Amino acid sequence: MGYRVAVVGATGNVGREMFNILEEVKFPVEKMHAIASRKSIGTEVSFGSQIIKCEDLEQFDFSKVDIVLMSAGGSISAAWGEKIGAAGPIVIDNSSHFRMDPDVPLVVPEVNPDAVNSIPKNIIANPNCSTAQLVVALKPLHDEVPIKRVVVSTYQSVSGAGKEGMDELWDQTKGVFVLGAPEPKKFTKQIAFNVIPHIDVFMDDGFTKEEWKMTVETQKILDPAIQLVATCVRVPVMVGHSESVNIEFTGPLDEDDAREILRDAEGIVVVDKRENGGYITPKESQGEFPVYVSRIRKDPTVEHGIALWCVADNLRKGAALNAVQIAQLLHDKGLIKQKTPA
Repeated sequence: MGYRVAVVGATGNVGREMFNILEEVKFPVEKMHAIASRKSIGTEVSFGSQIIKCEDLEQFDFSKVDIVLMSAGGSISAAWGEKIGAAGPIVIDNSSHFRMDPDVPLVVPEVNPDAVNSIPKNIIANPNCSTAQLVVALKPLHDEVPIKRVVVSTYQSVSGAGKEGMDELWDQTKGVFVLGAPEPKKFTKQIAFNVIPHIDVFMDDGFTKEEWKMTVETQKILDPAIQLVATCVRVPVMVGHSESVNIEFTGPLDEDDAREILRDAEGIVVVDKRENGGYITPKESQGEFPVYVSRIRKDPTVEHGIALWCVADNLRKGAALNAVQIAQLLHDKGLIKQKTPA
C-alpha cells in the first residue's frame, strides 16, 4: 500500500525534479497529484511512465492525500501551508516561509533526523539550497570536534533563481556572440560571462537575505553556537552550487582525519586528489544525489582550521532530493498517517 502524494508547484524546476526523484527512489506512491495555479490546469507532467494533468490549487481537496511536497514560492506557502497541514497531510515545504518558525522543524535527514519526531503544524521545512549541502559537510566534522566558526563563499548556479534565471543566462550567452547580450531582467546585472555578489534582497547590516539564511538555518539545524559568515555569489553555471568553506574548530583536527571522517559520512562523496582534475566541479554534480567534497586542507591562518570545497546539484540535494529524503524518513519512522480510501 502506497501513499497518496501531491506535489504543489508541479510545473516548476523543483516540482518536476520532485516527480523524477520520487520515481528514482521508488517511494511508495499509490496515487500522485500534480497541483499548480489555475493558469496551469491541464498542463501535463511526467511521473515515471504516467502522464498526470495538473489540478487547481484553489479547488483541490488536500484532506484526501497523505503527504504534500510543496515548491511554489514563499507567498503560496504563506497562504496555503497551514491550511493544507490543518487538512491532514504532512507538508514538506521548500520555500523560506516556515524555516525559522519554532513550531516547524527544519530538516536535513543526514544531519538532524530526530527533528521530525515533533511536527506541531504538520509542516516540515526544507532549508535553503546553499545551507543544505553545507550542513551535510559540516555535521560529521562537528560531531568529531565542535565547530566554532565558519566562513563560506558560495558560487550559486542560475537554476537557483528558477527557469527565468536559466533562460536569462542562455539568452545573454547567445547574444554576446551575435548582437550583444540583452538587458538583464531576472538578475541585477548581466550574468553571462560575469559573477554577481548579490542573491536575494539587501538587509540593513549590508548582508543579503541569502547570506542571513545560511547563518540562521545552520544554527537551527546543526548548532546555535556556530558562528557563520557568508558571501553568496551568482555565477554563470546552469545547475550546481559550489562553496569555498573555511572551518575553525574548538580543538585540533588533522586534515587527514577530516578527510577520512568525510569519506565515512552519509550523503558525502570525497574526491580529493592533489593533481589536475582531482576535484569535483558543478558540472559533475548535475543529476547526482551526493554532496561532493574536495580540496581538503589545513587552514594555517587559525589555530584549528580546515578549508574545503563543497559541491552539489542544487535542484536535487538543495531542494527536491532533500524533500523526498524527508518523506522517506517519515515513512521509515512510520509517521505518515494514511487516509482511509473513500
